[in-house]
Amino acid sequence: MEQRADVVIVGAGHNGLTAAILLARRKLRVLVLEEKPTLGGATKTEFPFARAPKLGISTGAYLLGLVPPELITKLGVDLPMKRRDPHYFLPTTDRQYLLFGSDTDSMRRQMLEFFSNADLEANFALNQELAALRDDIAPTWLEEPLSIEETAEKYVRPALRKAFVDLCRGSVGDYLDRFGFRSDLIKAMYAVTDGFSGVSGGYDSPGTGMNFLVHNMCRLPGADGTWMVVEGGMGTVSQRLADKARAEGATIHEGAKVASIEVTDGAVSGVVLEDGSRIATKVVVSNADPYRTRGLVGKERLPAALWRRLDEVQRPGTTMKVNLALRALPTFMCLPEDRGQYGATIHLLPEESVVLACLQKAHADAMAGRLPEFPTIEMYIHTAVDGSLRDDAGRHNAALFVQWVPYELANGRSWDDVLPGYVKHLLSLCDRFAPGTSDLVEDTFALSPQGIERHFGITYGHIHHVDNSYGFAERLPYRFGVAGLYLASAGAHPAGAVIGAAGHNAAEAVIKDLG
Repeated sequence: MEQRADVVIVGAGHNGLTAAILLARRKLRVLVLEEKPTLGGATKTEFPFARAPKLGISTGAYLLGLVPPELITKLGVDLPMKRRDPHYFLPTTDRQYLLFGSDTDSMRRQMLEFFSNADLEANFALNQELAALRDDIAPTWLEEPLSIEETAEKYVRPALRKAFVDLCRGSVGDYLDRFGFRSDLIKAMYAVTDGFSGVSGGYDSPGTGMNFLVHNMCRLPGADGTWMVVEGGMGTVSQRLADKARAEGATIHEGAKVASIEVTDGAVSGVVLEDGSRIATKVVVSNADPYRTRGLVGKERLPAALWRRLDEVQRPGTTMKVNLALRALPTFMCLPEDRGQYGATIHLLPEESVVLACLQKAHADAMAGRLPEFPTIEMYIHTAVDGSLRDDAGRHNAALFVQWVPYELANGRSWDDVLPGYVKHLLSLCDRFAPGTSDLVEDTFALSPQGIERHFGITYGHIHHVDNSYGFAERLPYRFGVAGLYLASAGAHPAGAVIGAAGHNAAEAVIKDLG
């Protein structure tokens, strides 16, 4: 391996690979070191099923929505995306349902038949306001962040500045209540998907509004604000970025674990690998989460203020991912025929009369170390949209994205002991909406927060590294406390998700600092 580089990038996740493309393009000698045998971090396609070894699935990140289209153009990569239409499916255990998609006439009929005209109007008003905010703050994602209030003043149209600040500082519940929804079920659907994903906050928690805003920033061409499936799984994103980085001149080594980042006289001087070898460099861009990055540098070498900030924003992961191999598609009681619902985000929620109370209880249980009886569940069946991942037997991949489970279980219980039983319980909840779903499952690959930590190497299994309740300048800095050290991971602006903006912005900081 090379003994010297202009830039060493620690980790070959999508942000690290984005930085590698931009820095190698400037004719810098860029070396990317990835500890795992395969690149991509949590953005990868894997084949984890022993009983269906040729069935592929995006085991971690599962949809592409938030990468700025300007960044895709700047990187010069082609990402084969498939639109989900419809994109949301809200089933019930009765005859009610909602299919959200481009067929607005059909959605209107469903709203009026199963819900109310007030819900129809509230849904329209909500999405109109979100579209305006999305347009206003889009430029901020590829720039150094300002405070929330400064962002409002500089970028947001005057009529929406207060709504923007209130959304960023407040709860998703307060924001949704503004629009006059009559149905708690529809409010819960929006809150679950966009407000709760990857954060420890609940319906009334300040900061869940910021997470809601982040998840409504999809501007991909042809998406109409909806997140998209990547053909071949999310590993296609990482592989396309890696191919481009190599074409620009970067070198990528897999199975090369960095043990420490050297600091001499207050500045980066190199990295030491687990095998003892050393690579001299004056610039390190870390794609590792900020807590692993802190560990690689050492407490005594970081400013006390940065160390304290890291402690202030640290939260354990509260997300569980249950990857499934299905022999066939399930049948939903409320909509037995296939009308495109299988490719959508399928929201499995408690019944209308108790849904918000159940959300509050599930959040409280998880925060107390208890497994919720009915956590929030989003179900995905991506092979209904992208058949390339199905195996020769025609099996489908699926996943349950479960929000609010504890990282540490109360009363000394271990995740290894309770995981099989809890997965069985989650599938029994699926059976309420689509009877027989459990019987269709041929294999599972379930990741608790601790499992996410082990499998992907993310501290505390936090999928966003830092809660997205912290936004803009409140996230962690690109210049990471030591001269020559930069953070390019999800803990930095703009947010956690498959975005690439943190990699772009960290690379721009390097370029600026190098002159």
